[in-house]
Amino acid sequence: MQQDLRQVDFGVRRFRLRSGPARNRLEDSGRAFLEGFNHSVDARNTDALGAALDGVAEELRGFAFEGAGMGCALLDLLTLSRGRRLRELLEGAGADYPHLIHVGAGWAFGKLRLRPWHALRAGDPLLHWLAWDGFGFHQGFFDSDRVVAGQRWERGLDARQRAVRDQGLGRCLWFHECAEPEALGLRVAEFPPWRRADLWSGIGLAAAYAGGADQDELRALAEAAEGHRAHLAQGAAFACAARLRAPTPLPEHCGSAALALTGVPPETAADWTDTALADLGPGPHTEQHYERWRAGIRRLWAAHHGCDSTGDPARQPAEGSWTTEAAPRSRRSR
Repeated sequence: MQQDLRQVDFGVRRFRLRSGPARNRLEDSGRAFLEGFNHSVDARNTDALGAALDGVAEELRGFAFEGAGMGCALLDLLTLSRGRRLRELLEGAGADYPHLIHVGAGWAFGKLRLRPWHALRAGDPLLHWLAWDGFGFHQGFFDSDRVVAGQRWERGLDARQRAVRDQGLGRCLWFHECAEPEALGLRVAEFPPWRRADLWSGIGLAAAYAGGADQDELRALAEAAEGHRAHLAQGAAFACAARLRAPTPLPEHCGSAALALTGVPPETAADWTDTALADLGPGPHTEQHYERWRAGIRRLWAAHHGCDSTGDPARQPAEGSWTTEAAPRSRRSR
């Protein structure tokens, strides 16, 4: 089950190739993911897995835990253990990376062509939606001709499953287009209008979490999002919350992305996720809770900037619709 790290090379994947640091940063993220996966299938127990993952560079460690989430979920599915390994990872070494681990579990479902959460009883009921994000990323990464160029998706998905899947696909587009703003704008414009908001949310999340764009490119990205600025900001806010929850220093690129895409420091953007989550009341777990959480983040962004959910200052903040996306949990408060 060991994975060859060379499979994330952008030349092998036929992704956009750019000069400069973006390609190296994004390929390093992919290699860290596969390192985490390989550690998860090698480790004797979760303590050994945690020690191995702690050896990954701090800035890339979240990707390693995402890969470990995939590995643990894949082993659980293959051995019919009903989620034992994934549960132990979430309760132990990965307690500070729950969002990444749930996303990683989605990769396992995508790999086996199963729908989340088939045969697994593990994880947080609200975060279960993040598996659809990982599912979408996996499909875009390994089947880009069909999913990116062909804009196809799997049959039988309902509206909210498609929305979260498209957020994962949006994150994948950040890698597919090697963080190039103009290319991303053109790529998203190829999709039907009703899918674009979720794609931009995923792009915002990847831009802030993975990095790869300089300040001028981040400003160009915000301009390219046009009427989907709130979704772009929402994704970036969740990335800030995920980064700040981890016990590692906040990368410089996350702070830069927060300012460019949300207009506030990363701590403030992350606080929006806490506030919107608290507004849901105790025990949020349904798909309606997810929808309200995401809409709440956008409303807080719009209220801060005195505009509506498209970024237009001439109108009042609008309510969200189902074409929103799932996102990582807020910080250590949960």
